[in-house]
Amino acid sequence: MNILLLGMPGGWEWVVILAVIILLFGGSKLPQLAKAIGQSKRAFREGIEEGEREPVPAPAPKIEKS
Repeated sequence: MNILLLGMPGGWEWVVILAVIILLFGGSKLPQLAKAIGQSKRAFREGIEEGEREPVPAPAPKIEKS
């Protein structure tokens, strides 16, 4: 079996997917859905950037008992 056949959907598949989305959510809900996805993506990206900016704490020094 060719693995390339399991890749991204082609032209007609996208048309069918888009038609199903319009039927499920309706034309009036699509802008609201797109806005919510954009806000979620932005919040996710900001969270990742915030995590990268936080310094990593140094490990605690080991205390040897005598």
